[in-house]
Amino acid sequence: MDRSDAADAAGETPAGPSDTTLLRAVAAGDEAALGAIYDRHAPLLLAVARRILGSSGDAEDALQDAFFQVWKQAGNYDPRRSSVPTWLVLITRSRCLDRLRSRHSAASALDRLGAEPRPRHESPRAVESVISSQRSRRVAQELELLPVEQREVLDLAFYGGLTQSEIAAQTGIPLGTVKTRTLLAMRKLRAALRDEIRELL
Repeated sequence: MDRSDAADAAGETPAGPSDTTLLRAVAAGDEAALGAIYDRHAPLLLAVARRILGSSGDAEDALQDAFFQVWKQAGNYDPRRSSVPTWLVLITRSRCLDRLRSRHSAASALDRLGAEPRPRHESPRAVESVISSQRSRRVAQELELLPVEQREVLDLAFYGGLTQSEIAAQTGIPLGTVKTRTLLAMRKLRAALRDEIRELL
């Protein structure tokens, strides 16, 4: 058996662990493995999301949603049903379709609001200030609830102004792990903000 065959038998490829091996590690809670899967497949998945959604911002959000699902459901992957890239594309496509449906619902809601008389506010700026203040407090609270390692990368990114590569270099954390921690933290904060906005409306 040559070196390549031995690597395949061990669940590895010349480029590192196989996708299936990485997913097993993700299912066991390995953030670095999720980072490796992200680095390997994100370019393709982002291109798929952009084709469906037509917006880079929405595509990036859908990709984060997709990898959050991968983090939660890696243990459900069945190699007998599809390859890992196919499984990832299907998840990404599903999250993109969710966003398209959400867009349609939002557009319908705006149409309905447009047909209704707008309430008068004596001080619109004061209302906006209250909303901004409440939202800021909620975000601060949610930041405190994040695991220490996730809060660390967000602090360095938002308050330190560092890129993910700079965070990896400064902390000694692998870049893939930095990306994974950022992904998971931002997903949690986005959900918290969405809840807050819903409460304020």
